[in-house]
Amino acid sequence: MTSWEILAVFLSIVYLLLAIKENSWCWVAAFFSTLIYSILFFDASLLMDSFLNIFYLIMAIYGWYSWKYGNALSISEELKITSYGLFKNIKIIIYLTFISLTLGYYMKNYTSADFAYLDTFTTVFAIFATYMLTKKVLENWLYWVVIDFISIYIYINKGFYVTAILFGLFTILACIAYRQWKKEYLSFEY
Repeated sequence: MTSWEILAVFLSIVYLLLAIKENSWCWVAAFFSTLIYSILFFDASLLMDSFLNIFYLIMAIYGWYSWKYGNALSISEELKITSYGLFKNIKIIIYLTFISLTLGYYMKNYTSADFAYLDTFTTVFAIFATYMLTKKVLENWLYWVVIDFISIYIYINKGFYVTAILFGLFTILACIAYRQWKKEYLSFEY
């Protein structure tokens, strides 16, 4: 555990709490926490996690813009929560699982990556879940529950204990966020 990991954890918590409240400043906290994690994970041979955090840097910029100006109907109105529905999510899960297995095979056999399949699975799904979050798709939080729960195991085994605790908190907060966003989404429906 380093002071950098503690700072990244703090910024990650700030990010998630602000995201739950749909505050676009969440993306600033996300940018800096992911910058730190990109370096930490690369140094720990979690190559897919390091790549994922580089992706998060880009998505933090895109997410801020999308939340502020992403409403197709009005540039001055902020983005509203939407839903993909069950069947679209099933198709997405099948597709992302296939990609995860294919990339996991490559990472296992051609790199020095630890936890090649799990790390790849969480990375592939997190990339898509992040995109869903930038578009305020309700089900992103369900994806995060699974991703965060699996990540706890990876981080404990790599000695990132504070980060494992963070992901335990993320799992709980993702459940809370889903409930809160679903309530808001249903209020738009009527």
